[in-house]
Amino acid sequence: MHRSPAPRLLQLLAPVLLLPALGCGPATTPETRTYYVAAEEVTWDYAPAGRSLISNEEWNDVQRPFVTAGDMHVGRLARKAIYREYTDSTFTTLVPRTPEWEHLGIMGPLLRGVVGDTIRVVFLNRASFPASMHPHGVFYLKDSEGAPYEDGTDDAARRDDAVPPGSGHTYIWPVPERAGPSHGEGSTAFWMYHSHTTEVGDVNAGLIGPMIVTARAHARADATPDDVDRELVVGFLEFDETNSTLWRENLRTYGKLPAGYTPDLVFGERVVGPESQYAFKETLNGFLYGNTPGLTMRQGARVRWYLMASTNFEIHAPHWHGNTVLASHMTTDVAALLPMGMLVADMVPDNPGRWLFHCHVAPHLLMGMEATYEVTPAS
Repeated sequence: MHRSPAPRLLQLLAPVLLLPALGCGPATTPETRTYYVAAEEVTWDYAPAGRSLISNEEWNDVQRPFVTAGDMHVGRLARKAIYREYTDSTFTTLVPRTPEWEHLGIMGPLLRGVVGDTIRVVFLNRASFPASMHPHGVFYLKDSEGAPYEDGTDDAARRDDAVPPGSGHTYIWPVPERAGPSHGEGSTAFWMYHSHTTEVGDVNAGLIGPMIVTARAHARADATPDDVDRELVVGFLEFDETNSTLWRENLRTYGKLPAGYTPDLVFGERVVGPESQYAFKETLNGFLYGNTPGLTMRQGARVRWYLMASTNFEIHAPHWHGNTVLASHMTTDVAALLPMGMLVADMVPDNPGRWLFHCHVAPHLLMGMEATYEVTPAS
């Protein structure tokens, strides 16, 4: 991520959108924070340990169908399209993920901004299908919306909607006050971005990522909040592989066709039948059955959890064992997420140990939407 003075667009928008925010914090100059992001295809492993890390055992009869390829569905392995961050516009050197952020898993890079800033994303599409980047919460003009529909604009304003394979586009997203936390909300607001060219197919393929906006009064130079010790981002992400833009390739490579079927008879059809349930991967950041790594913190630390859901018919009930959080102005250990919902929950863990963290919707739990988080003693 690179920073530079705010561009002319931000200067034009400031009188309407930004001046109130600039008066409520340190007298710092708004910045343009530039990210270099590529959409790329990888072979993703939903359970790289090869077993359930919740029970530390081999797959049981309930789990096995969800991690084993069968008729009309994939198992542990699938071709996924993901967002990855690079150091500069050459797109030759990946920005490495530190251990602190390895838990992001399949999600794209964490984009940050401070109220008054501009987020600039230089996007390169290396996927095999047209894709885009559509943000939630921040400000954008029509050439940075990343969603194709009849909106009365010309061709120049639609180039962002479906970036062809091998092509690029630069998205400009000013961060107005209304994208930051409201009164009583804390020091950060949580948003997301995702491909919206073919929204259902692109998100199920894996193109989704997190974005955090910090209030200027609490922002460090790197846009992190100064009143939080540890941040964790967890996506309750249901991937319907039959609705992925990459389903054809996945069925050929990682799935199985029923006897008597050929690809021409299958592709384009919606999967129906008893096997169809196994095409759904109920994941935490793209991992099943406890395989999500790196959810660690220290006893007594100020921990902020950012939770999000994806685009299918999803209702999630995140549940923390062992500790409680402050979410939606109440103390709880169970929260609620709707499709594409976003939630901030604050925790000061007082109970060291390794604790279960899972979705309390029973089918999701059975299908692998569970992980553990670890609280190390303060000493």
